[in-house]
Amino acid sequence: MSSMSRARRGPRKVRGRYLVAVAASATLSVSAVFWMVDRPPSEAEVLVSKFVDALDNRDVAAAAAMTTYPNAATAALNQMFDGLAADGTSTGDFDLTQYMDLSDESGFFTLASAWNFGEGKDWKYSAQGSTKKLSVGWRIAWDPATLVPDLASGGSVRFTRTDAAPPLVFDGANNVLMSERTINAISLDPAQISDPAASTQQLADVIDVVAPLITSESLLEELNSAHGAPITAVTLRDDDFAVLEDDLRAVPGVVVAPQPKLIVDDRRITSPVLESLRTAWQSGRDATAGWAVDTYTVDGAGERRVGFQGPAGPDLHATLDPRVQLAAENAVVMAGTSASIVALSTSTGAILGAAQNSYANEQGDVVFGGSYPAGTASELVKAVQADRGDDSAEDAAARLGLGIHYSMPGLDAYTGTPADSRSAIDGIRTVSTASGDEATVTPFGLAQMAAAISRGSAPTPAIVAGQTAVADRESEPIGSDAANRLRAILADSSNSSGLDTFDGVQGFAGESGDDRFVLATSGDVAFAVYIEDADGGDQAVRMTSRLRQEMANPVE
Repeated sequence: MSSMSRARRGPRKVRGRYLVAVAASATLSVSAVFWMVDRPPSEAEVLVSKFVDALDNRDVAAAAAMTTYPNAATAALNQMFDGLAADGTSTGDFDLTQYMDLSDESGFFTLASAWNFGEGKDWKYSAQGSTKKLSVGWRIAWDPATLVPDLASGGSVRFTRTDAAPPLVFDGANNVLMSERTINAISLDPAQISDPAASTQQLADVIDVVAPLITSESLLEELNSAHGAPITAVTLRDDDFAVLEDDLRAVPGVVVAPQPKLIVDDRRITSPVLESLRTAWQSGRDATAGWAVDTYTVDGAGERRVGFQGPAGPDLHATLDPRVQLAAENAVVMAGTSASIVALSTSTGAILGAAQNSYANEQGDVVFGGSYPAGTASELVKAVQADRGDDSAEDAAARLGLGIHYSMPGLDAYTGTPADSRSAIDGIRTVSTASGDEATVTPFGLAQMAAAISRGSAPTPAIVAGQTAVADRESEPIGSDAANRLRAILADSSNSSGLDTFDGVQGFAGESGDDRFVLATSGDVAFAVYIEDADGGDQAVRMTSRLRQEMANPVE
């Protein structure tokens, strides 16, 4: 029965019975006759019923007030409910299963407790308590063991998650891409700082070798914005921390907090896909996690009461190709404005690389969510629609993979929107030159277009092998006539822009206002290059050249 239903019906009354004996002495033998007589609950029994109802309703103040030691009871009850909260998902039900009046001044009772921490995570037990009659009336004799058997005074009880060894994330070449390691969060606590300017300057100087963009000014601004709360200045791997530890600990106000985190083994790799992989990794870890309830004495000694050790989670095999990823990172930094590159497998849709420069990073994840006016990319959609006269602009775009939202573990990937259908969730960035009826694209959407033209239909993307995306609408094949028309357009564009000077590249060099982009294929790789406010009409082509050169280099 739920706590709410108990609260509505009021205190429970557990009916007591007297055991009455009558002796018959007609002979030397004595026989006894017993029978049960109903009686109303005693004052002490009513008190215990109210105490149990208060526990069910998590009314700590009310429950504690019924004990002989309200202050200690308040602390213990708060700790129990907080410690067994299980991130807000737990439920706890309490029942009075037995009450006995031992005398006019004392009684004994048994409580049944049932906790649920999620599907298959149940903890049930019984605990005993006693009542005493004081000068102020009946009270529960305070003992933490009334809540949890053998819980000591000053002790605690906690729900904990149990995990096996953390899984690894491998890249497309089957090398370890990411692993869980200890990192050190370096924070500044204003409560421990007497001179903020001096502390921030000293900290900025110490971490300059690993984080040159973090300055005294930026740290001071964060401190002022935090309104007295600590701020995290930087996180450091163990090897970096080992070198800087002494200097860091010498900075007034610095607090060091080691914590586990899934990080990239190769420091050179930075991609918006990494955070998505962390989400996918965590999802698998959560699905295999175990659980436990532990009690602790006041000196910290622990005892496991119940639980299950979860199995090791599966390793993840990401689709990122280190050769393509590093090539994209080395090429995208050519631009002095926001620029991004994304590459995927034409045949499988596997995302091989995604990179942004620092200007794009300031805007967020522009590769998969940045919304740009389609510009001359609309010519490709019109070519499909011209060949398939019964298609609407939306249907024609969908054949190229545009206007489709792909949802995959850890990543929502947007491709853009055809004309007349832009929405508030079109992307993370709203381009001021895009009117409400103007078609838009994302860099990822341009790469999807290149792949669709090459293979004749839009591929289904993935960032983890075996976990393909779910599309919010179906995409029909382009059709052979429309595909041939599009390939001819790409061949003409490759010739006029100079893209065909790169061996095996077929692409379309386009523009949108001052922005420049390229969507192209080379072998089984489809890719897109997008540059905002490009410095020169051929800058996207030049970045494509750099990308191709870098892709030819072996990974060291």
